[in-house]
Amino acid sequence: MTSKKHLLQKLLKGIETGDPEAASVVDETRYIQHNPQTHEGSEGLATLFARLAKTNPRVTFCRVFEDGDFAFAHNEYDFASMRAAFEIFRFENGCAVEHWDNIQPLKGPNPSGRAMLDGTTTITDMDQTENNRSSARAYVETVLVGQNLDAIDTFVAPNLIQHNPDLPDGSSALRAALTGAWHYTRLHRVLAEGNFVLCVCEGRFHGTHSSIYDLYRFEGGKIVEHWDTIEAIPPRDQWKNNNGKF
Repeated sequence: MTSKKHLLQKLLKGIETGDPEAASVVDETRYIQHNPQTHEGSEGLATLFARLAKTNPRVTFCRVFEDGDFAFAHNEYDFASMRAAFEIFRFENGCAVEHWDNIQPLKGPNPSGRAMLDGTTTITDMDQTENNRSSARAYVETVLVGQNLDAIDTFVAPNLIQHNPDLPDGSSALRAALTGAWHYTRLHRVLAEGNFVLCVCEGRFHGTHSSIYDLYRFEGGKIVEHWDTIEAIPPRDQWKNNNGKF
């Protein structure tokens, strides 16, 4: 059976080629699209791919993961401008039936000289997947949504490697940021494979209703590396489907 990781990569490579065959990975009869700017179904994807292919786009897979019925990826896109993205697909019977994403213009390097997409890529510690998933959930619910910043050192290593384009390394810089621009209101989904965990959250960034995707790398039970994308959620009257961002 073809892996969900391979199917995800085949589908998203259609952005480069404009080949409508890439959209055949999708079961259009059941497909639920959560990108507010994309129409429902594989026909909508084929149209989107054809339009994007005219701009000579490039899709670079930085990290690709699988978790049960889900495959998710951390990508670099060149759509006339450079962007960092997370893509999530849910599969049934070998076909994609649901999709979420979060895309942000590429910025950086950050004050520690790190880019949004560089850093560790190797998946390890498969036996720790569920422990890391539980720890990430507890961190988000306690520190980010619950705003108990005194608990940050319980979950985050002091020498945190930071890929957010505006922050330097270290848990102290993260703590300071969480008292300012970031306000998390809800955790929607936690996906994990080995030492990596992706948390899909809703909140406000500089006062704007936003979708916040955080990818954490764990080592020894603590978060030691962090990547994210933050995307403003458009007003309801601008959506091209009725499924919502989450």
